[in-house]
Amino acid sequence: MDWASVQKSWEKWASSNIGSSGQRQTLKAALLINYDPLRPSRLLSTIAEQEGMKISPIELSQFISFIKRNKLQKETFVIGNKQYMVTSIHENWFCARCLNASKSTGEGAIVMQTSVFLLVALYDGSIGLASRAVASVDQLAWTLNRRNL
Repeated sequence: MDWASVQKSWEKWASSNIGSSGQRQTLKAALLINYDPLRPSRLLSTIAEQEGMKISPIELSQFISFIKRNKLQKETFVIGNKQYMVTSIHENWFCARCLNASKSTGEGAIVMQTSVFLLVALYDGSIGLASRAVASVDQLAWTLNRRNL
């Protein structure tokens, strides 16, 4: 894997898509996790890149366990101090809404899987902003897949 290409793609994407709520960026935070469901289970998933959030190794482990259990609509997951419930599942991604949102417009998460990464993106808002968040996440996933990363 070409880590320099991954980092360059991430930095370019993050700079135009992630920012504080006062800015025009679509996302408030994002996380890129090394995750290959076909590799041996003794190899741990690690955080490749993150912006706008810091999660602990324990939180990462719990999130990866949630993904591996594949009971997406029967369980909730936690990122930071927020608990999320999956609202829709698609071929290689799913959407979730925050159950303990601090904003009246709500908060959500998009989780998209590429061949060797999980991309987790957090956004504030409802349907319109969720659509923009999916498009933003799909842009990075497409770039990583196109480069075989």
